[in-house]
Formats: sequence, C-alpha cells, structure tokens
Amino acid sequence: MRMINLENKMPTVNAYITFNGNCEAAFDFYKSVFGGEYRDFNRYGDLPESENPEEQIPSDYKNKIMHISLPISNETILYGGDAHPLEAKIPFGFNIALSINTESREEAQRIFQKLSENGSITMPIADTFWGAYFGMLTDQFKINWMVNFDPA
Repeated sequence: MRMINLENKMPTVNAYITFNGNCEAAFDFYKSVFGGEYRDFNRYGDLPESENPEEQIPSDYKNKIMHISLPISNETILYGGDAHPLEAKIPFGFNIALSINTESREEAQRIFQKLSENGSITMPIADTFWGAYFGMLTDQFKINWMVNFDPA
C-alpha cells in the first residue's frame, strides 16, 4: 500500500456543472442544502465587450451566471455556470467537468499538456481577464477538464 504524504501540497479536483440557463436557481438550492456563502459570482454581463458583433453576449443573457463557486467543505468546492449563449445547449450527462486547481503556473501547464494528449483542447490554457491561468479540454477518454492556477 502506498502512503500519501499529506504535508506536500497537491492539486485539488472539484466538480464543475454547466447549466442551460438555470444555474442561479440550482446554486441557490445547493446553498440552502449545504449552507455557506458564494466565493465567486460572475454574470455574463461582467465580461469585457467584444468588438466582434458575432461574439457579443445577447442582452437577455447578461444576467445569467458565467461562473459561480460554493465551498461545501474545507476541501471541496462546487463550481458552476450557464452554458455560453453563443454555443449549443449542453446535453445533461455531458455537462460536468472536473476542475483541477494547481499550486503553480508550471504545474497547471504540465497537467494541461499531459491531459490533452490524444484529446481535444476546447480553450487553450492562457492568462484570463479574471486573473487566473486557465484552460479547458476533453481528454482521450472523453472526460471534460478545467485546469486552473489562481495566483491570488
């Protein structure tokens, strides 16, 4: 049996659920079940405006949730958001990703590169407007991943 050294920091993995417009109602329900307060709460209206008209968020969608997080224990955070309005609706069963949070930018890059081998990158890992180093991919086994390093 291999023993794990808990003194060394390791990446954490949490669930990320994508909704088709009802994320806020779902997370209000989860908050009533688990308690606590939202750590992150961003709406699509918070995104910087795109200069490309084809990439602009429709006005009726700006109040939808782009990203939300609810800590439910010392080590577990439930993440979520509504599907991007310019993409197809997400079928349930395909609406969950594993979100891995790393201790360094280099670790995020290494994990992203390894997970994407023989898979497909849906959002290249890069610096984001919210300050994280973040990317998304589907691995060779059709599992969705979000890789994140947040220096803050």
